[in-house]
Amino acid sequence: MNAIQQEIIQALEVESQIDAQQEIRRRINFLKEYLLAHPFLDSYVLGISGGQDSTLAGRLAQMAINELREETGKTTYQFIAVRLPYGVQADEDDCQEALAFIQPDKTMTVNIKDSVDQLEAQFESQGFDISDFNKGNIKARLRMTSQYAIAGQTNGAVIGTDHAAEAVTGFYTKFGDGAADLMPLFGLNKRQGRALLKELQAPTSLYEKVPTADLEDDKPQIPDEVALGVTYEAIDDYLEGKAVTPEASARIEQLYQNSEHKRHLPITIYDTFWKK
Repeated sequence: MNAIQQEIIQALEVESQIDAQQEIRRRINFLKEYLLAHPFLDSYVLGISGGQDSTLAGRLAQMAINELREETGKTTYQFIAVRLPYGVQADEDDCQEALAFIQPDKTMTVNIKDSVDQLEAQFESQGFDISDFNKGNIKARLRMTSQYAIAGQTNGAVIGTDHAAEAVTGFYTKFGDGAADLMPLFGLNKRQGRALLKELQAPTSLYEKVPTADLEDDKPQIPDEVALGVTYEAIDDYLEGKAVTPEASARIEQLYQNSEHKRHLPITIYDTFWKK
């Protein structure tokens, strides 16, 4: 293991081995403790995409809310799952299966297509063309705007789905899906997240499906691993301190360095990390 690999593992708090039951309990407790520490909060809000990460975070959040209601008698606690499609989502069946597994207290749907398209049209009317990649980031940011609007009306906090395999690669939209109040999956890599879902007896289709961000119209359902140029298996091995090919190691470290700005709050005159 080289020095950079060790530095990344420590920064992202990844354990080479985990106990799935213990991690489930630890993360449920984290979610409960946050609400108890902030008595003005009543809800958790999370966008459900039908993928592994939101399914896991959503189920943990609902379990935390269930326990809190029973333990405190506070009936206003609730978990709100939000569907945020752009038009018709190709894997909508997976989303519905995820919701059936999570069993949220409340489900809302906010279709972002009209908002995204109107923004794009306004830019184009001024001769400012939005690239498909940029439009994908707009979708992610409007989804987060919607979640915070719901949280604002329900005295809520927004849950994010960022985990170690995303954090190391920066594979999320800054101030989009990378923005949230809490990150209950932090420190887990992709295979560890699957282990937690398996322990929770989630449908196998939800954690065995090919991960995709599905943000670009021109590249619908493009697999994450294709976009990243490295497999999740290699990323997980790297984060667990195992040996990976020199090519995979170089790619992961390049992605980590290129996305450093995403792992920080807005830069001030006192920050120096970006000068490296």
